[in-house]
Amino acid sequence: MTTIRFRRIARALCAVALLAPLPVAAQDAAAPDADAPHYGSYGLDTANMNRDLIPGDDFYRYMEGNWADHTSIPADKTRIGYNYDLDDTVADEIRKIAEASVAKPDSPAAQRIAAVWSAFSDEKAIEARGVASLQPLVARIAAVKTRRELMELMAEPGFASAIQFSIAPDQDNPARYAVDVDQGALGLPGRSYYLETGEKYVAVRKAYSDYIAQIFTLAGVADGALRAAAIMKLETAIATSDWTPERLRDPRATYNPVTRAKLAGYAPGIAWDAMLAKLGLASAKLVVIGQPGAIRAIGTHLDRDPIELWKDYLVFRLISDQAAYLPAAFDQAHFAFYGTVLGGATAQRPRWKRAVDELNRELGEDVGQIYLKAHWSTDAAAQMGELVDDLRAAYGDLITATAWMDAPTRKAALAKLAALEVRTAGPKTFIDYSDFHALADDPLGNAIEAERFGWSLKVKRFGAPVDRGLWDATPQTVNAFYDPRSNQITYPAAELLPPFFDANADPAINYGAAGATIGHEMGHAFDDEGRQFDGQGRLHDWWSAASAAKFKAHADQLAKQFDAYEPLPGLHIKGALTLGENLADLGGLEAAYVAYHRYLKRHEDMAAEIDGLTADQRFFLAYAQSWQGQVRDEALREQLLDDPHSPDPFRVNGVVRNVDAWYAAFDVKPENKLYLAPDQRVHVW
Repeated sequence: MTTIRFRRIARALCAVALLAPLPVAAQDAAAPDADAPHYGSYGLDTANMNRDLIPGDDFYRYMEGNWADHTSIPADKTRIGYNYDLDDTVADEIRKIAEASVAKPDSPAAQRIAAVWSAFSDEKAIEARGVASLQPLVARIAAVKTRRELMELMAEPGFASAIQFSIAPDQDNPARYAVDVDQGALGLPGRSYYLETGEKYVAVRKAYSDYIAQIFTLAGVADGALRAAAIMKLETAIATSDWTPERLRDPRATYNPVTRAKLAGYAPGIAWDAMLAKLGLASAKLVVIGQPGAIRAIGTHLDRDPIELWKDYLVFRLISDQAAYLPAAFDQAHFAFYGTVLGGATAQRPRWKRAVDELNRELGEDVGQIYLKAHWSTDAAAQMGELVDDLRAAYGDLITATAWMDAPTRKAALAKLAALEVRTAGPKTFIDYSDFHALADDPLGNAIEAERFGWSLKVKRFGAPVDRGLWDATPQTVNAFYDPRSNQITYPAAELLPPFFDANADPAINYGAAGATIGHEMGHAFDDEGRQFDGQGRLHDWWSAASAAKFKAHADQLAKQFDAYEPLPGLHIKGALTLGENLADLGGLEAAYVAYHRYLKRHEDMAAEIDGLTADQRFFLAYAQSWQGQVRDEALREQLLDDPHSPDPFRVNGVVRNVDAWYAAFDVKPENKLYLAPDQRVHVW
């Protein structure tokens, strides 16, 4: 079930405190003026603009056209732009933390960090070790004799599973934890890659089958091509029963609680008791099924397909999933398919950057505590607090004034807004990694240990009340999200950097970028999915039928607009799939504009023109600047097929054309390409 909204391709919220305006690495390299904005003289990089274009024809390229025309994507990246460059900035800082830990492992945390970093970084040792670290795991698979043993193995760390178990707040009662069950991930990104027709998809499937065969060959397993064909047939059959990504966005359809007594009859091919016991969940009274039809279909395959086929599948997935910890031939084969065929990149990312990812995945909060101490500052807390307060008030104003929402629904909406919790920087209490046993010479072992440790934490919490202080992100995560089951927005420290927030920038820039991102995340509480949860995080219908119908009419109109956009020839944006993000973008920008004008009433001196641009123009240009980005066609195709976020340019052009104030700011006329007649513009609020 999709209950978290990510910005990576989506947007983030902002918060009540922030990082120092420039990362330390940049300060050391260039020693800029500490009081200067990160971009340009007031926060807007006007050198990126193409002023020969008409804003009303292509607002995204009006702001970023010069940059787009003179920027190419590096060989090891699939995306580039302000939205994605923050990863590199933060990775540099994490690398320093890791190297300092290696040089002076003077604490248990430093020792763990040093071990994980050293094990993953030592490519010579990995090469010399060969596949020795895999052999005990492959032997475990080979020893499987029964279907029960097969499924018990699937429930162990390190092994792939056709069924994914997780522990999360119960949508019916978010104060308690529930066991969620869904279809496990397949080798291709989504069902579309298995089922779509056309030569591009046929070519991807052929490349994937060849990759499976290559993995078997590298591992010294005979008949790789035959095994690959059988695995491909199995995965395709499973994908056929999977739901579309649009349907997976329906929280009611994906909430199907089943008692333990009924599980055996619900999907009899699955060894429920054995798997739950192996996972430490023997006491679970019920499980919540995400995709009933898909789970039943998987149960049928587990019950009827040859055990040897499933064992081949587990061997392939074991090697493929752990390729980064194996000799270069395995790692390169994995990159050639996933990085090049699917992503379009032609060079592997530097090993040290991948080691940063590994640290963040395995010891995220160990690293996060050190990161916060070095890079977190509350110097601009008042400035950000003012912005956040303005956004809350703006949403309150908009909800109060909206004509399509009746009084009872409006009252409930305002109550949900008041209950919304904004969390920033990092958790108040960090994870204790004392039980995480890292080795400096076993990267595969560390990866499996991370799975074991992470799952053990979840099992320990199961049965206790939900801890609202837990974070699903680390302080160094360049991302942010809204969770409707807790009605919480989480904004890590690493996200509080330009282009989203800059303490030294013109307020118009911060309200247009950070303000719109805050508004975006707040808007998720009221998008087509989030609106189905109340202020306490319960899946509860608090809307009147009349208000819900009017909301749906607005939402359907926006979905229809986005359906018309065609980022790749023959491949349109899916308006229904991206509806939640598009609603949040539009509502967030509208709320940010109202918030900015609340600010200007208190600071009239900030409304003057700068560089020939009015305050409103700077506001909207900052929004466009925050969406700077380019993406390779291969990665864009994957995004359009299965991702709920629209491509960056359309999150600018597709949104501003619905905002009346943008028309006034840039004198947009009916002859302009982005023009929509007033009655065709969608206003969320």
